[in-house]
Amino acid sequence: MSARMPASASANLLISGGRLIDPAHGIDAIHDVYVVAGKIAAVDAKPKAFRAAQQIDARGLWVLPGLIDLCARLGEPGATDQATIASETRAAASGGITRMVCPPDTFPVMDTPAMVRMVQDRAAACGFTRVHPLGALTAQLGGERLADMALLMDAGCVGVSNGLQVVENTLVMRRAMQYAATYDLPVFVTPRDARLHGNGVVHEGEISTRLGLPAIPEAAETVGVARDLALIETSGARAHFDLLSSGRAVEMIAEAKARGLPVTASVAIHHLHWNERHIGTFDTQYKVFPPLRTERDQRALLRGVSEANIGAICSDHQPRDADAKLAPFVEAAAGIAGVDTLLPMTLQLVEQGALSMATAIAALTAHPAAIIGVDAGHLGVGARADLCLFDPALAWVLTRNSMVSHGENSPWLGHTMHGKVVATMMDGKLVYRNELCVTRLGGEA
Repeated sequence: MSARMPASASANLLISGGRLIDPAHGIDAIHDVYVVAGKIAAVDAKPKAFRAAQQIDARGLWVLPGLIDLCARLGEPGATDQATIASETRAAASGGITRMVCPPDTFPVMDTPAMVRMVQDRAAACGFTRVHPLGALTAQLGGERLADMALLMDAGCVGVSNGLQVVENTLVMRRAMQYAATYDLPVFVTPRDARLHGNGVVHEGEISTRLGLPAIPEAAETVGVARDLALIETSGARAHFDLLSSGRAVEMIAEAKARGLPVTASVAIHHLHWNERHIGTFDTQYKVFPPLRTERDQRALLRGVSEANIGAICSDHQPRDADAKLAPFVEAAAGIAGVDTLLPMTLQLVEQGALSMATAIAALTAHPAAIIGVDAGHLGVGARADLCLFDPALAWVLTRNSMVSHGENSPWLGHTMHGKVVATMMDGKLVYRNELCVTRLGGEA
């Protein structure tokens, strides 16, 4: 469907006539972009002595900073029968993603520098997108003994996390936050109370009662948020609350931010589009963790993004093969393969009037960059030329053949998408292009 391009990152590049959308600099207008030595040399005003070795006609296209996905599981190391770093970073590039954060709950767990470097080296060898690992908060994610966070940070981790495993021992969690605070290393938390969560698979409410499915109450999330906010206040740790699913949790984060606590939050794109009613009659494609909650929660999450109390939108990418969703609802695997559709589905919220264009793009670029502390997500002079070219007029149907990810688990299968990434660049180098745009982008497919 697409191929990487071996073009030199040092060649001067002109991207002309595109609609440049860069919320970090308040830009949404037609501009030319000049790239020299893999970095943004100028916007609109041609640099002196600039001579383009390559030019891309971007008329009719949107030129965006490369997207940054704060939660994507790659299948490797571990479930390589379903996905690999090569397959999923390629899929990410096809979705305009130039950086992605990988949680530590791989197999083996990312609790040693060697594991972290292995993931980074494999991603770098593939060359499609940058992968930023999260180091394990506790050894083997067991929740009892702290991992060596200093070594993990030195190896390149942008934060620490216990993945989807709860650190039930509050004293251990407090010490972990104190340790992380020593190095100003953000702690990524997917908040839940394990005992309240139990063996639940859907939100506790009308749908769980009607279908007779084990339920997860809202309190499973809000109790976890309350505990961790109390620990943040006493430890001074920076914390990122990942994958919020309830309106009450958004309110708690907003209150904490108003009090000056160093907290940020993100939400998965599917929680902004769907609620518990979409499960219908046991449709396992909508089985996710945390679960889809009520329509009121869905509206509150959208409001949280629009008011910037939720700073980032992520894919929560979890590639599975088709068989993983064929079991009965309780036994079926949770998760959605989401990197292929993150951008068009976010922009659909703009079309629906739920989010402004600037808010939506910032939640995929500048805000997640700030959360992980990297200079990215913007197109200011001197920035890396990590770019996404998007055609808003290109309609396409998501099928298993059109998905670049090896995952086959998406409720959007069979749906028409409006708008598609046609090219993705890292350091001014074309790492993905859509086969329909060979002539326009130049070179061989």
